Amino acid sequence: MIPEYAKNSKEDIPFGQYMEQYQQMDPMECASRTGLPFDEETQCFRMRMLQKEYLISWPELIVTRADAQDETYAVLAEETPAKILALRFLLHGVSSQSTGNFLTYREVPSGEVYFRQFSGRCLSRLAYGFGFKPEKLAAAFEQLGAKKLSHGDVSYELEIINNYFVRFILWTGDEEFPPSTQMLFSDNFPLSFTPEDMAVVGDISINTLKKM
Repeated sequence: MIPEYAKNSKEDIPFGQYMEQYQQMDPMECASRTGLPFDEETQCFRMRMLQKEYLISWPELIVTRADAQDETYAVLAEETPAKILALRFLLHGVSSQSTGNFLTYREVPSGEVYFRQFSGRCLSRLAYGFGFKPEKLAAAFEQLGAKKLSHGDVSYELEIINNYFVRFILWTGDEEFPPSTQMLFSDNFPLSFTPEDMAVVGDISINTLKKM
C-alpha cells in the first residue's frame, strides 16, 4: 500500500530526515535544477503551492507568505505534510513543462498498483466531502484563484507546485447515483513526484479546500 506521510509526532521522523538533506544541499544547484528563484541576499527560495507564493528560507526552512496581506489559508505555512512535499521537490524535483496532456493516477508509473489506496484516500474523500454541496467546492476553488473548467458538474485546475498542475472534477450525487470524482495530473508529474507524493497532493489539496 502507499506509505502515508505520518501524522502528529510521527511526522518528525521523515521531516527530520529531509531537513538534514535540505540543510546540506547546495541551494544554487537546487535553484538551477528546479527553476525556483533563490535570493542569495535573503537566502530564500520562492515557491508556489496551491496558487499561493511562499518564501522558504535556507537552511532553516522558515516559510512565510510572499503576500503578507493575504489572510486566507496557507497550507505550506501550516501543515507538515505540505512542508515535506516541498522538501522532496527541493531535493529531487526538476523544472519542467507539461505538454498540455493530463494523466489519471492509474497512468503514472506504479499508479495501477496503488490506485485502490489512492481512490479511498483522495477520490472518495473529495466525492463525499463535496458531492452534495458543489457550490461550496466551487467557492473554495474560486477563493484559491483556480482555473475553472467545463468538465463534470464542478471542475477546476490548480497549480500544485510551480508548473505542476492537477485538475479536479466532481460529478454530483442524487437519489440514484452516488457522487464521483476524478483527479488528473499534468504529464510532467512523474518527473518529480512519486505515487506517494501524488496521494499527498490529494490530501493537502482537499484539506485546503475544506478549510477555505
